[in-house]
Amino acid sequence: MTVSLTEIAATIRAASRIAVTAHVRPDGDAVGSLLGLVLSLRSMGKQVTAILEDVVPANLTFLPGTETVIQPDGSVLDIDLAIALDTATHERIGEGVVKAFSAAPKLVNIDHHGTNPGYGDLAHIDTTAPAAGQIVYDLLVAGAFPIDDAVRQNLFVAISTDTGSFQFSSTNARTHRIVAEMLEAGLDTARLATLCYQSFPRRRIDLQRAMLNEMVFRAGDRIASWNLTQKLMREIQMQPGDTEGLIDTMRSIDSVVACVIFEELENGKIRASSRSKDARVNVSNVCVLFGGGGHPMAAGARLRGPIEEAAAKFLSALDDEVRRLD
Repeated sequence: MTVSLTEIAATIRAASRIAVTAHVRPDGDAVGSLLGLVLSLRSMGKQVTAILEDVVPANLTFLPGTETVIQPDGSVLDIDLAIALDTATHERIGEGVVKAFSAAPKLVNIDHHGTNPGYGDLAHIDTTAPAAGQIVYDLLVAGAFPIDDAVRQNLFVAISTDTGSFQFSSTNARTHRIVAEMLEAGLDTARLATLCYQSFPRRRIDLQRAMLNEMVFRAGDRIASWNLTQKLMREIQMQPGDTEGLIDTMRSIDSVVACVIFEELENGKIRASSRSKDARVNVSNVCVLFGGGGHPMAAGARLRGPIEEAAAKFLSALDDEVRRLD
């Protein structure tokens, strides 16, 4: 059932052993939300496990607390409460984490994706929030939980990355008020912005160069796409997190209203990451056709390979969505 943040805060306060997770292939919002909540609860004396199916991406390891994040080892956690953040479906926390959480008497689901069905025993889904980090901040306020500099660092990065550094239309007045409160408390947002957006490794620039050389346009240059292959990943020794923000380069082209990166996974599946910059083009509608989902202007799906066939199917459906503009 859908409940208030005050009720979730009370549930958390009553628990002693807690585990917190987020979605597979975690991004800035997932990692920042996770650690923002975990560090706050640990400072209250709670025994808190931070667990993710996949490793923290290298581009986010500067965040305080990342060294304490574990991955599932096949065991079942002895906990009073499990919390899933920023994860639209239960399965997206990952098979290992699902098993680790299997003995938890209660699961809390906190998210901002419109496609979230409200799984778990207690769910708070706020589709008006541009980032899960914003909901976590409001949760900490609602529960009068500690918010120190380390917590602020994590939640700022969560919010900043999921709002496109406050550029996306989902950014709202509350977003800016939260950041203002963080600044008033002494948070060095300039340092965090440098670490997030101006500290890329050489391989990430090589990846961007390949994208610029290989991306293709269709629908009168209104759609841009790029196929990221395993071959290229091996050549540049790509690491988790290296693709973060690349799609925004395609979206920044004046004629483009929707763009997609098709990433070839090791299991042969193709991961489609799509973005829109026109509210009339709902990329979530397209992703739902392929078993995915997300936000109207940022969504993803996984398709059966090979990559050329998957891209052709997805782009055909995206063509139909873009024709709404005609």
